Amino acid sequence: MSIIFSKGCEYGLQAVLYISTLERGRRILIKEIAAKLQIPVHFLAKILQQLSQKGILKSYKGSKGGFVLGRSPEEIRLIDIVNALDGMSIFTECILGFPGCSTEHPCPVHDRWGKIRTEAFEMLADETIADVKEKSISKIASLNMDS
Repeated sequence: MSIIFSKGCEYGLQAVLYISTLERGRRILIKEIAAKLQIPVHFLAKILQQLSQKGILKSYKGSKGGFVLGRSPEEIRLIDIVNALDGMSIFTECILGFPGCSTEHPCPVHDRWGKIRTEAFEMLADETIADVKEKSISKIASLNMDS
């Protein structure tokens, strides 16, 4: 369960990571990704469409259709996926939803949340899909071996 990102964003991060483990250029169908990651197909289709519109993925139609990464894993930062699916409001708006919350007029958790928000943003901006793939290779390998 995520406290920061939508379920769609979580699924998008997982799907892009999974696609990154495939042989470069191999097209994969939504059904296969959905089955491997246990994500509802129709929900995943909307997510992958958004990621394709932002250039993170490329989609191909027809009998040889499917999805591939739109850029190399080293060029896709986690923040790119978050921005494509959830936007950047989590990094700019008040966590409690107070209008006008700012440094001049802070909400009760403004300062603490600001530090956490900055750390989260920096981590997402620094980490690429290649970095995460390298750190989670055993988890991903188990998904690929379950074919």
